Amino acid sequence: MSTRNGDDIFSRYPREFLIERKPNGVLLITLNRPDHLNALTMPMFEMMGDLLTDADRDPQTRVVVVTGAGRGFCTGMDVAQPDPSLEDAIVLMETERRRITATMNMDKPMISAINGPAVGWGLSLGLLADISVAAEDAILMDGHTRVGVAAGDHSSLIWPLLVGMAKAKYYQLTSARLTGIEAERIGLVSLVEPRDKVLERALAIADDLAMGSQRAIQWTKRSLNAGWLTNALPQQELSAALETLNFAGADYLEARQAFREKRPTRFPSAHGHLPAPEPAGQA
Repeated sequence: MSTRNGDDIFSRYPREFLIERKPNGVLLITLNRPDHLNALTMPMFEMMGDLLTDADRDPQTRVVVVTGAGRGFCTGMDVAQPDPSLEDAIVLMETERRRITATMNMDKPMISAINGPAVGWGLSLGLLADISVAAEDAILMDGHTRVGVAAGDHSSLIWPLLVGMAKAKYYQLTSARLTGIEAERIGLVSLVEPRDKVLERALAIADDLAMGSQRAIQWTKRSLNAGWLTNALPQQELSAALETLNFAGADYLEARQAFREKRPTRFPSAHGHLPAPEPAGQA
C-alpha cells in the first residue's frame, strides 16, 4: 500500500507510476499500464529521469526497486502514439540522455524486478539497474533493428560489458528474443526466479542493501560506474544520435505502418531503396 501524501516528493507523479514506500527505506516504483504491457506514453518517458533523480535526492529512500504491473515489465514506447517528426526525435534523444545520466549518477542502488516482457526502452530500464532479477520465462528483446532504428537507448553502453561483444552483436543486430533463463546464463541479468517470486526476491535484496552500510554500498557502486559505465557514455551518445536520424527514415515509417496494418514489414532499404554511398573523394 502506498504511504504517499500530498506533501510527499513523489505526489506530483501521475497514476501511471505507482510509488510505494516500503519498510527500511525501500522505494517501489511500478509502471502502471498493465493493459498495454506497461508501454510508455510520452509523458511517462519524459518523467522517468526526474523520478529517478527525485528518488536519489529523497532522504527517506535508500534503495529503489522498479517493476511492472500485471504480466509485463515494460515493452518500450507505446507505438499507438503519433509518428515523431525529426524535431520530436531530437527532443526524445535529449530526454533519454537525461534519464541515462540520472541513472548513472544515482548514488542509491536500483534493482529491477523484470516480471514479464522487457523490450527496447523497457529492457534498457531493466539492464541499467544495478541488480536485475528476471522471471525465468520473461521475454527480453532489444528490438530496435526490427523497427528500423539503431539500438540507441542503452545497448552500446551496457550489453558489451554484461555479455561481451560477440553476444551483444548477435542479439542487437538480429533483435533475437531470449528468456530470463537464457539471459541469466549469458550474464545479461543478475538472477532469475519463477515469475511469482521475482518481486519478492527483488524486495528481499533491497531490504538487505537498505540495512547495510550505506556509504560503503553507494561508494562501491560509484567506483564501478566510474570505472566502466561512464567510460562507455560516448558510444551511447553516438548510438542515440544515429537512432534519432533513423526516426526520419523510410524504414522506421514502414515498420510503424506495418504494425498498424498487422502485416510483415517490408523495409525499403532491404529492397534496393537505400541510397548508394558516394565514391571516396567526391563531395
